[in-house]
Amino acid sequence: MPRYAWNKSPTAVKRRYFQLIRTGLAGAAAAERVGVSLSCGSLWFIDAGQVTFVETPISPRFLSQDDRIEIADGLHRGDAVKTIAARIGKSYQTVYREINRNRKPDGRYQPWYAHNQAHLRRRRPKPRKCAVNTGLRDAVAGKLTRHWSPAQISRWLRRRYPRRPGWHVCHETLYDAIYRGLIALPEHATLRTGRTYRHRRGRGRTRDGALKQSTAMRSIRQRPASVESRRQIGHWEGDLLVGAGQRSAIITLVERKTRFTILRRLAVDHSAQSVGDALIRTFSRCAAR
Repeated sequence: MPRYAWNKSPTAVKRRYFQLIRTGLAGAAAAERVGVSLSCGSLWFIDAGQVTFVETPISPRFLSQDDRIEIADGLHRGDAVKTIAARIGKSYQTVYREINRNRKPDGRYQPWYAHNQAHLRRRRPKPRKCAVNTGLRDAVAGKLTRHWSPAQISRWLRRRYPRRPGWHVCHETLYDAIYRGLIALPEHATLRTGRTYRHRRGRGRTRDGALKQSTAMRSIRQRPASVESRRQIGHWEGDLLVGAGQRSAIITLVERKTRFTILRRLAVDHSAQSVGDALIRTFSRCAAR
């Protein structure tokens, strides 16, 4: 059997060895398959942190084993992190975080060790921090009472409690705990977003899901038949017209039967608050007449 120095074999040989290990093959059989000695394979296995889990496909937005091998090879050649990131199609911030999180205690970045660490960190289920930590839950609830956002609370926890890493949670963790009811909001208190549920990100969000953001909203499809027929006076349609460069905006209100039209210019901005205030003032004047 050919014997090679455990740290001199080509990367492709090591990659094949760990692929066989992750399929459940014994270390001796995997070493024989790739053509290295049992002791060489054992040293690889120990250096990688004893990787024994079976590889399963994950989302392409996560780093794969091949990505981590490319990062290690690039660092060995002295390539810049941005160059490595462009080569594997990831942002340079992702590569920086990967190196800092998953390098070995001696500072080396070993791709198989890093992949194993990422797998261990990804394992589920995990106890939610806000469910098991009463002190953290109370601290967050106190700031929510003062109308702080989860992002502000997350930054405050890191500054206020630098020696409590278990309290260093991201804003997404806090949002998740609030929507799951793990952190009870005071009566009549809401998040600054006004949401009461966790909506999907990006495309694919349904209109029914969007209406849940405000339970008082009704779909235009649910309007009475009398509105469709234009037989009654008092049914209005509104729209917002935004000018070039978003430098100006006009609210249009049209009564469906008489086609009576009201135009109101927004002097400051066209945010939801400004539009709502302008509509209230407009209909208040109509009612006063």
